[in-house]
Amino acid sequence: MHISFTDGLQLGVAGIAVFVQGYILRALALNKLRSAFKVFFAYNLACIAANLVAVGPFIYFCTQYFYIFWALNVVLMVLEFGVLYEVLNHALKPYAALIDLGKMLFRWAAVFLLVAGLLTAIATSGSGGNKIIAAVNLMQRSMRLMQCGLLLLFFSLEKRLGLSWRSYSMSIALGLGVYAGADLTISYLRVQLPAWTGALDVLGNSIYIGAALYWAVCFARPEPARKNVLDSPSRLIFQRWNEALVAAPLVAQERTPALASVDSFLPGIEKTVDRVLARKLAN
Repeated sequence: MHISFTDGLQLGVAGIAVFVQGYILRALALNKLRSAFKVFFAYNLACIAANLVAVGPFIYFCTQYFYIFWALNVVLMVLEFGVLYEVLNHALKPYAALIDLGKMLFRWAAVFLLVAGLLTAIATSGSGGNKIIAAVNLMQRSMRLMQCGLLLLFFSLEKRLGLSWRSYSMSIALGLGVYAGADLTISYLRVQLPAWTGALDVLGNSIYIGAALYWAVCFARPEPARKNVLDSPSRLIFQRWNEALVAAPLVAQERTPALASVDSFLPGIEKTVDRVLARKLAN
């Protein structure tokens, strides 16, 4: 058994990640946040389990390591998708109708990722392993783009949402978004600089540990009080959207499917936009 310097670094980084994410689980439990962030708790627990499960096959270069690695990647990717929805749900907590719309959009996004991955696997030539890699890589990169998009959304709407960057949901979004951007960059560099693959893997894992350390610090501290934007004298865009969506058949279908009738998805969106603009002009 021979372990190179780069492999040793990767094992060391994995060990640090286990320790840091174990601390995150402890902070969530002590601050009674486990029920509020169920998916994030499960995600950190799965990351710890993945590192512990993969270390043996990695050290001994087991032939099954390939399948173990990609299977764990799929599990973590599904949990990351759930974390995205959970974070958005907490950020839009005062706006029930917007949460219902987000839930529906996330369902469509999940279907899109599955279909895109399946079509990619079918279109990829070569062995079954090549098909698996192509499909998972496509879905993973799409997930990274969604994480970057969520971070940009929070950057642009942070004041309108009345959130602080020290709040738990914003902290999770910031950590995921920064790591997602770094991971996309490193994926590109791997193709351009194949000789640096090992070093780039260590760099990517180190950036992830930085994000996990940031989460650990944020969850160890009390969350700042959220501004009550609903009591603000100015009618914010989110309030107008929420009020319009409550009356829209698009969201009404989510709540009372037996009573609501929807002609199609796009007309419902158009009616909602018209209603929001009418409210805006009236103010």
